[in-house]
Amino acid sequence: MRAALTRYRVIAWIVGVVLILLVVIGMPLKYGFGEPIVVETVGQAHGFLYMLYLVATFDLSRRANWPLKRMVLVMLAGTVPFLSFWAERRVSALVLAEQQQREPAPEPVAG
Repeated sequence: MRAALTRYRVIAWIVGVVLILLVVIGMPLKYGFGEPIVVETVGQAHGFLYMLYLVATFDLSRRANWPLKRMVLVMLAGTVPFLSFWAERRVSALVLAEQQQREPAPEPVAG
C-alpha cells in the first residue's frame, strides 16, 4: 500500500502545481491579454495528468478500502486549485494511521 500512497502523493502534487499554473498564469494571459498558448498547452497537460490522478486515487482507495464517498471527494480535489495539496496531506495522514493500526506492535526482545 505504501507504493500506491507514494504514487498518489506524487501525482497529487503534480496536478496541483499544473492547475495553479493554468489558473494563475494561463487564464489571465488568455482572457486579459489574448494569449491562449499557456491554456492550450498546460490545459491539455492538466487533463492528461488529472486522468493519472484519478487512476492513482482509485488504486489507493481500493487498497485502503475507502467508502465510495471518500474516493469521489478525493478525486474531485484535483479540480480545485490548492485543494489537491490539502487533500494529499489529509489522505497521507489517514492512510498511514490506518496502516499503523493494522500492523501488530513489534514483540519486545527478551534479553
